[in-house]
Amino acid sequence: MARRRKGRAISGVLLLNKPTGISSNKALQKVRAMLFASKGGHTGNLDPMATGLLPLCFGEATKFSSYLLDADKAYIACARLGQVSDTGDADGEIIHERSVPELSIEQLQQVMQGFVGAIEQVPPMYSALKQNGQPLYKLAREGKTVERKARPVTIYSIELINWQAPDLTFSVRCSKGTYVRTLAEDIGEQLGCGAHLISLHRTHTGGFEAAEMISMDQLQQVRDDEGSIDHYLLPADILVSHFAKKNLSAAETARILHGQDIANTENLTGMVRLYDPEQQFLGLAEASETGRLMPRRLIVTDETVTD
Repeated sequence: MARRRKGRAISGVLLLNKPTGISSNKALQKVRAMLFASKGGHTGNLDPMATGLLPLCFGEATKFSSYLLDADKAYIACARLGQVSDTGDADGEIIHERSVPELSIEQLQQVMQGFVGAIEQVPPMYSALKQNGQPLYKLAREGKTVERKARPVTIYSIELINWQAPDLTFSVRCSKGTYVRTLAEDIGEQLGCGAHLISLHRTHTGGFEAAEMISMDQLQQVRDDEGSIDHYLLPADILVSHFAKKNLSAAETARILHGQDIANTENLTGMVRLYDPEQQFLGLAEASETGRLMPRRLIVTDETVTD
């Protein structure tokens, strides 16, 4: 017999400003405990050192968290030139030091602009990528190094924010899978002195911006004041707002909730958001080549038929 989860069956998305020094999962569990939510997940790791935008999903919203994993990201990063660490960031040990040359703003901008566009990155050993089922960071902690294949990523823009030697602060917009640590290291190598990342703050993921975030301290203050943090939860469909929308009739709603397909009368393509006559989000359907909308991920309601 399956064990029932403890906590409330609460659903929604909370945009957390993750503090430095804790993992994304630790941040999730802290907020989940504050909400007393029975189920939670996040939409992709931020390194423990990193801060910033971390969408957390609870309840039914967890069914749609994967749609943010492929989203573009934006960061503000600070790299320290002249020092290379074994992890690529400030959490590691400095393993090489070189003098930093006299660098003009123009030289820095020229080197950084060389990384804009489609590039290839070799993932760092201190990463969650797996080799034969083992996370690379576990192998790295054992002093092992394995060959990693370069992966294609895209840097959409990179802009210099501040240069105060030896620290270089810049903003970057990039595709999924981009390691800003590696980008900082590669910029340092191009400048001839090496570098490692000393801070990283995520400002954007998918359609979410930093202005919408709330910090752990703010959440705790609401709790201490005996207020409810439930109102910081955004609806689950915000995770899939980039998909086309389909308003269903009562008859279509009944078919979808019974796991049956419906006619694609509007010739929609790809994944489609479904809403009942009361504008309640029901989940996603996928357009088929035969002119039908096939239910794929549905919100559990009192009317949903499950196996």
